[in-house]
Amino acid sequence: MVKSELPTDKGEQTRNLIFSKALELFREQGFDATTMQDIATHAGVAKGAAYYYFPSKEALIQAYYETVQTEQERVCAAFFAINNVLKSRLRLTLFSKLDLAKEDRNLLGVVFRYTGEPQHPLSCLGPGTAAIRQRSTNVFHDAISQEKLPKDLRVLLPVALWALQMGLLVMFLYDTSPEQQRTRRMADGALNLTLKLLGLAKLAVLKPVRTAILKLLQEAELLPGSDR
Repeated sequence: MVKSELPTDKGEQTRNLIFSKALELFREQGFDATTMQDIATHAGVAKGAAYYYFPSKEALIQAYYETVQTEQERVCAAFFAINNVLKSRLRLTLFSKLDLAKEDRNLLGVVFRYTGEPQHPLSCLGPGTAAIRQRSTNVFHDAISQEKLPKDLRVLLPVALWALQMGLLVMFLYDTSPEQQRTRRMADGALNLTLKLLGLAKLAVLKPVRTAILKLLQEAELLPGSDR
């Protein structure tokens, strides 16, 4: 379960209290059934204070995803510092996001429900979540940083892996198997296939194909971090 960091001042302490109490209610009674008044009452603060720190329930969900992303970055950075095996690094990256969200699968549905509303702050492909997409993609960039790869593939691969992770999260949301083992087996199988395909993708003969894909993604503005 994701936990808030220790507060550094009274304002941060109040914000963290509201955030943690909101998550408790979201987990107990669901996102839709919970109101900002419920959250304020549960946190023991005025409704105005809750709105001061979080102008909406969606802002709380956005803060939750930022917290999950920060924790994934911390976990992965620590692992990458001691492990240079590509498969292990990629597996940890994929599974860490599943592990961090395993008790909050119902909250994953909140962001995916707005996929068809590009301007909604929680749309997974909209401008409101661009920073999180960038950070998530950057973790995969760091995971492959020790590999010898063509420059174009170094740009393409993190985006492909991010897309795989998003697909797994959708499956994770619907997976009713114990500990969501179906999703985890899918992740392992997809990772094994990705590593096999990577060997082919690196071949010089496929450079024109990589270049064409890169151009398409750039035109579609689907390459966060392409200037790294």
